[in-house]
Amino acid sequence: MRSGHSTKLAALTGALLLTCATACAQGTGVAGVSTKAPVATATGATPEVTGTTPGATPTPEHQAGRPATDEPVQVPPPKLSKHKYVFPVKGCSTTYQRKLLVLPKTTIWAAKGCAFVSPVDGVVDEVNLQNRWRPSVDAGATREGRFVTVIGEDGVRYLGGHLDDIGDDIKPGTKVKAGQQLGTVGNTGNARDTAPNLYFAISWKTGPAYWWVRRGMVKPWDYLDAWQSGNSTLSPRAETFKLRGKVGETPSCTVQCAGKPPKKKTPKQDQDQGDSGGGQNDDQQEQPPPHTVPTTANG
Repeated sequence: MRSGHSTKLAALTGALLLTCATACAQGTGVAGVSTKAPVATATGATPEVTGTTPGATPTPEHQAGRPATDEPVQVPPPKLSKHKYVFPVKGCSTTYQRKLLVLPKTTIWAAKGCAFVSPVDGVVDEVNLQNRWRPSVDAGATREGRFVTVIGEDGVRYLGGHLDDIGDDIKPGTKVKAGQQLGTVGNTGNARDTAPNLYFAISWKTGPAYWWVRRGMVKPWDYLDAWQSGNSTLSPRAETFKLRGKVGETPSCTVQCAGKPPKKKTPKQDQDQGDSGGGQNDDQQEQPPPHTVPTTANG
């Protein structure tokens, strides 16, 4: 009996050792889970996982929808209006003020002879060919020297003053395109003793007598910044007409309205610099020249 019992015990021990050897050869993990990748079966292969380590954060290259580059994505500026604008000085290096000094206008510094162009499609409204400003009078209506105004298709009026000259084909009623040359940068008017520059102003259409409206009502530098940097559809229309609704079409002049009081002069003293000829008295100088309109005031 003891001999038979020992034989059965030996056989059972051998079977257990054989089973352990097989299992240990396969490798097991926690709770008997295999630590090796499963082998593909005949009915379907197990998907292969590459490039990641358990617990690791995926790299940008492996994240869905992320470009594998550090280059910035170029996004075009939004279209803000149906009108297209250009910077009013073309083909020259420029600088200009970006803050309110006296009047809501800006001075664009550029070399003499640089092209002043229409900032938008529109119609020429006023043209002043004569430089009639006199320092002895400093009349507001003549401070801008030679100038051109354009009523844009957006309904806004744009003025370019201190011009050296104006194109022969630029007349009231002439249709112009954005970027079309109207004149050249100069220093006429009360810019006589400064470097050449363009007096640029934004307002709305009024009669010629309301020169203080024409000289500028809306601060222009935000629009100039946009047009110069490529955002060609930023329009001053909304701001301009909102202000006109607030102050009225023909508000009273409140800043730099009066010139110098007239003085009695001898013929020799009555020869200030200018382009319209000497010998005229100051009262005559304040009258509008024939076939033109009064000029604007400067800041």
